[in-house]
Amino acid sequence: MLQTLHYSLSDIKDEVQTLLGKGAVSRVQPIYTLCQHFSYREWHQVEHLLERHNYLLRDQIGDLVPSECWSND
Repeated sequence: MLQTLHYSLSDIKDEVQTLLGKGAVSRVQPIYTLCQHFSYREWHQVEHLLERHNYLLRDQIGDLVPSECWSND
């Protein structure tokens, strides 16, 4: 029996943060680069969810996560 996974936009953003933290992706890469980190079935769902939220696959991964703030020491 196949299990259907349901992602929310928040789940995807959390996964992107994790991938960024590991150095697996960079903020300037296009969103479609993320397909390498999801199974085919997962990616199909992720792609549709992103499109529903007006993200284009050519947009930068950094558009999915908040910008980083650096304070001066």
